[in-house]
Amino acid sequence: MTKEEMTAAITTCARKLEKPPTLAELMEEANVSRREIRKHFDSYQSALEECGLESRGGGKKVSMEKLFMDWVEVVRRLHKIPGVMEYEQQGRYSVRPLLRIFGTWNNIPEGMKFYAMEHGRADEYKDVLAEIDQWASHQRGAYRTAATTCGAKVLTDRPMYGLRIQDSPLVFAPVNEQGVVYLFGALSERLGFLVLRVQTEFPDCEAMRVVNGNRMQRVRIEFEYESRNFLRHMHEPAGCDLIVCWEHNWPECPVEVVELKKEIGRSPTSHVTGKPEPFTTEDTKEHKGNQKL
Repeated sequence: MTKEEMTAAITTCARKLEKPPTLAELMEEANVSRREIRKHFDSYQSALEECGLESRGGGKKVSMEKLFMDWVEVVRRLHKIPGVMEYEQQGRYSVRPLLRIFGTWNNIPEGMKFYAMEHGRADEYKDVLAEIDQWASHQRGAYRTAATTCGAKVLTDRPMYGLRIQDSPLVFAPVNEQGVVYLFGALSERLGFLVLRVQTEFPDCEAMRVVNGNRMQRVRIEFEYESRNFLRHMHEPAGCDLIVCWEHNWPECPVEVVELKKEIGRSPTSHVTGKPEPFTTEDTKEHKGNQKL
């Protein structure tokens, strides 16, 4: 058996088993001997890599670059965005590393789009990005909101501000992640959080959170201006417990989201106990006394 015949046998076996075959599986399925493998390759792992496959055992992680290249190859082969079963049949790798990175299958197309754009490969994969855009237009049709403008001229020599926020320590709505961090810090205690640590690496924040009204748990928080930016930044969902953002625009998000836009104006105690705390008699008396003063 030649080296070309050997690689063809491994690839055929991988397609049939829908995964990279073990040495025992290859020997059984393709009638290949260990001697023939040693003749053409240093090791069986080298043979798999020569065929563009990697062993899924031993906890070895497939790089994002390899996952990207394999996924776009499947898109080009099928001329559409693959479903889970289609990728299992057509791709070289298991779906598990993709789900580990993106959380859910529906997050993968736009995650791959962000990866291509941020690595300067948008032109090279223009056809794949077009498939992603077409898929996304169907998937998010019900969630899409139309942008409205009043026709006013935008002045380019000065900064932009968000809309006015009522009852907030931040006068105008955030327009970036830094604004979200400040607003959360100002509202954190009222929202039932006690901040322990803020850092530059992922996840951004560690805090204690009030649960069940009278208990606290430690949570890991990632700040984003829009929840979908979590996907764009290629964060692993398993690495944090919740996303704090100004606007939640990621319906398939696998992580709990706190949308600050909805929290503004709520009762300070409703986040902890589930309902506003009524005034007591003492509160009323104190309030009347202050009025007399």
